[in-house]
Amino acid sequence: MAEKVSHITFLVLFILSILVTYTEQLQSSQIQTLLRIQQLLNNPPFLKSWNNVTDFCNLEPRPSLTIVCYEGSITQLHIIGDEGAPQLPESFSIDSFVTTLVRLPSLTVLKLVSLGLWGPLPTKLTRLSSLEILNLSSNFFHGTIPPQISSLTHLQTLILDGNNFTGGLPNGLDSLSALAVLSVKNNSLYGSLSESLGSLENLRVLALSNNKFSGEVPNLSSLENLQILDLENNALGPRFPVISNKIERIVLRKNNFTFGIPEKVQSYNQLEHLDISSNRFVGPFLVSLLSLPSIAYVNIADNKFTGMLFEDLPCNPSLHFVNLTLNLLSGKLPSCLVPSSKPMVVSYAGNCLATGDKNQHPISFCKNEALAVGILPHHEKRKKVSKIALALSVTGGIIGAIILVAIALLVVRNFIAQRPLTKPPVRFIEENASTSYTSNFLRDARYITRATMLGALGLPAYRTFSLEELEEATNNFDTSTFISEGSHDQMYRGQLKNGSFVAIRCLKTKSSYGTQHFMPHIELMSKLRHHHLVSSLGHCFEYYLDDSSVSRVFLVFEYVPNGTLRSWISEKHIKRKLTWVQRIAAAIGVAKGIQFLHTGIVPGLFSNNFKITDILLDQNLAAKISSYNLPLLAEYVRKDHLQNVLSGSNDFKSARVRHQDKFDIYDFGVILLEIISGKPINLRNEVEVLKDQLLASITADDASSVVDRVINGSCSNESLKTMMEICYRCLHKDPVDRPSIEDVLWNLQFASQVQDASRADSHSSDGSLISPMQSSNLKLTIRQ
Repeated sequence: MAEKVSHITFLVLFILSILVTYTEQLQSSQIQTLLRIQQLLNNPPFLKSWNNVTDFCNLEPRPSLTIVCYEGSITQLHIIGDEGAPQLPESFSIDSFVTTLVRLPSLTVLKLVSLGLWGPLPTKLTRLSSLEILNLSSNFFHGTIPPQISSLTHLQTLILDGNNFTGGLPNGLDSLSALAVLSVKNNSLYGSLSESLGSLENLRVLALSNNKFSGEVPNLSSLENLQILDLENNALGPRFPVISNKIERIVLRKNNFTFGIPEKVQSYNQLEHLDISSNRFVGPFLVSLLSLPSIAYVNIADNKFTGMLFEDLPCNPSLHFVNLTLNLLSGKLPSCLVPSSKPMVVSYAGNCLATGDKNQHPISFCKNEALAVGILPHHEKRKKVSKIALALSVTGGIIGAIILVAIALLVVRNFIAQRPLTKPPVRFIEENASTSYTSNFLRDARYITRATMLGALGLPAYRTFSLEELEEATNNFDTSTFISEGSHDQMYRGQLKNGSFVAIRCLKTKSSYGTQHFMPHIELMSKLRHHHLVSSLGHCFEYYLDDSSVSRVFLVFEYVPNGTLRSWISEKHIKRKLTWVQRIAAAIGVAKGIQFLHTGIVPGLFSNNFKITDILLDQNLAAKISSYNLPLLAEYVRKDHLQNVLSGSNDFKSARVRHQDKFDIYDFGVILLEIISGKPINLRNEVEVLKDQLLASITADDASSVVDRVINGSCSNESLKTMMEICYRCLHKDPVDRPSIEDVLWNLQFASQVQDASRADSHSSDGSLISPMQSSNLKLTIRQ
């Protein structure tokens, strides 16, 4: 029996010895990994105590070193070097370092901060598939952030601050569904921000400051957990970011934000810190921000905010920092911002506040400065109102001295009753839209093509105009400069100080909209520049003083002097009409303009309702499209019904959604049909009749029945046939059967080439080309 117990005891001891040996082997493997990391980091002083007998799992946590173990495996490794630590020697290999690091496969937290690590971040780091927190800040990593990092699906925190990363944010970040903190501050990252950022529903912190990001901030309203948005010192803008109302901290300092502060910001009840300083904000300052329930820090310095402050404006008691310097604010400093016993920093120099301080400008200064961004009260109307009131008062006094007291009281009562009906004084505002294209802005291919980047149009940079400039250009909008009028707009011809002519369109707004409603339209218009579009040169806004809503919008376009394409083709009073070669050139110009509207910007502009009367000819007889589907104009100007008749059917609206580009192709086919036939087309049945004649001519190889007799005989058969065939294809009833704009353009260019090759003389049959100066009394029509 004793012998049996002895055997059992021996077996148990044997098994325990095996288990102990195996455990020691695991510990030894990880120890060797840590010692190898110590060596690769060049033996920093705070790791010199490491050796083979160090009990790593029981080390006392320190600011520079923390190691956490679980069930015999290292799960957390925090190594924090000295701030400003130099780059490791050239002998250091980031690849060898990461190869060693991945021998700790149970790591969930990895912090390697200020250790002098350098080189491109190896993709093999993603083998640490259990990582939840990764912090590699304050090192010298360079190159792009590898997109493979999106495979770390458990990642909750990603911090890569203070390195030398370039390129954009990696693709696939939206697959990191658990990500709560994304911080890449102080790098050299550039490019636009992906819309996928808006799908990181668990994100609480988005910190991208001190990089070179440009373009619009994607819509972040679905990030309901977002608390911190830090975009300082980039080239982002111009629209204020769309954010959930749970945000606590917004930092937009040193960017290109231009539009005003959205009214929605007034509902950010958890907002504590707002810094939008050093931008180009224009418009009224929302004084209600000072009294938000949680606000403690407000910095709007170095912008062009306007508005009047009052002594009795309320402030949040927790407010401890307010910077209003270098704006265009007037009125009196609110009493809640006057320093009292509580610690509070308030700066307001460089405004026009009535504080009696030397650091305030006189009110005239702010008015002059406001003129530079288009913000100026219209004194003439104010004086006019005052004179009327004075005249009525005097008259009432005279009448009161002559007639009965009862009648005098009645007059006064009527006078007082009429006063509220007086139109409030207005001010004129030119919003500071892009006065010139910045390189970062132009590099964003979502907005503008490379051809436009080259700036080869010979047009001045898009800018804002003051009302005084436009009044001077039109002799106070004299009737002699009047061109046309619509239900909500008027068109005038003006001449600027530099001698150039412009077309000025005045739109009457239908509702009380603020600047933010119009500026996206203005930004779009400023980018639509092409040789074959009537391009916008600038704008001016008129505002009411009482509520800062827009009263009128002035749009300034280039002036195109030679009338419409129809007037040179099918109007009888024009003696000398375009030759076949010139008609092909005009058609090619229109097609290129349509191609730009479809593909030159993203998203493109479709369903433009083109008509031949919308095509203008410049001094060189180059065709320019004067009417295209700008949302701003579509909102305020009555649509012409003709084109819906030409292009439409019972299911016209639903079909346009499916084949937007092909409806513009049909419209172009109608224009091309008039170019070929020389007959004005105003009704759909006229299109169908000429289309049938076109088909018969193509089939019979006889163009005499449909081609304008002015050009018949001066064009080659192959050129004419090519034009007729592409025209017929554009007019197919089924949008699917219509050609693409690229196909159209190729056929038109082919028609031009074969015409050039076949004719011995480039002149028309009468032996003369049309001089651009031979036209007269042809009005510019820019319509939407």
